[in-house]
Amino acid sequence: MAVNPAPRVALLGATGFVGSAVLRELAARPVSIRAVSRRPARIPDGARADVEVRAADLTEPGEMAAAVADADVVVLATLYSAATSTWRIEDGDSSAERVNVGLARDLVDALAARGAGPLPKVVFTGAASQVGPTDKEVLDGTEEDRPAGEYDRQKLAAERLLLDASARGVLCGTSLRLPTVFGYGPGSTARDRGIVSAMTRRALAGDPITMWHDGSVRRDLLYVEDLARAVVAGVDHTEALAGRHWLLGTGEGRRLGPVFQQVAVLVSDRTGKPPVPVVSVEPPAHAEAGDFASVTIDASAFRAATGWAPATPFSEALRRTVAHLADEAEREQRAEGGRP
Repeated sequence: MAVNPAPRVALLGATGFVGSAVLRELAARPVSIRAVSRRPARIPDGARADVEVRAADLTEPGEMAAAVADADVVVLATLYSAATSTWRIEDGDSSAERVNVGLARDLVDALAARGAGPLPKVVFTGAASQVGPTDKEVLDGTEEDRPAGEYDRQKLAAERLLLDASARGVLCGTSLRLPTVFGYGPGSTARDRGIVSAMTRRALAGDPITMWHDGSVRRDLLYVEDLARAVVAGVDHTEALAGRHWLLGTGEGRRLGPVFQQVAVLVSDRTGKPPVPVVSVEPPAHAEAGDFASVTIDASAFRAATGWAPATPFSEALRRTVAHLADEAEREQRAEGGRP
């Protein structure tokens, strides 16, 4: 009797903050993974999966087609990041557009060239902020998209390319829009440049935690390990999710002031020093309207379709994040002390 081969998953962006967490989650399964990124990905310890590491610049001609050749599933978790920023993009940034939109276009072209055969599944990691400014504090995915910033416009353009290709029968695709993702878990290999980890690093350095508002702004903070499980749930249920976007989140909007106070206390417990102050400062010129808007995500539609739910208590996720960053800071201090 013929044995069905393990499905091959092409994970694009395998060394990024989201992609590396997805790699760890997928590697625990008996699948075949092609982990694609500019620099070689590290195979997770104890991996059950057959992992092929492929270092490639996907913006180069022919690299996308090679990366997804014979893949049954493609997870597109690539993201342009300038050396001086996290996700903010200047209007008309062609380098960012080449990655954030161009790779989605290249992926569609590569899969369209395959011809007959089972439709490859595609899971795209978008952003909840793609909706743009809205009067709604609780988002459920039914809102009309009116992105204001360049990053959100580019993410929406990429999403539409993939969902249009799904509608045409080129692929079976869905988009998972991510909220504010944060943290570190066992085996984390990528740097979290988000607000929670950035403020934790400030506290560990003894600097005040700063806010561009009075601390009442709310964010739906999703722990990275729970996010990875959600993306893999998207892979498992792509057919049911195909053709539209889905919001991910915890369903709880947390006020950032108390979150940062919690960070300060956890850092104090680790260092034995008094908690650093949490202070309001004038926002910088590059601040956007979304920086001051509260967001809570109603992900009940995705949860009903897949059975996924966040599993890590927020306090535990925050504790793990502080512990990881404290360990990292101590290693860096030891390295500095050993230099001539």
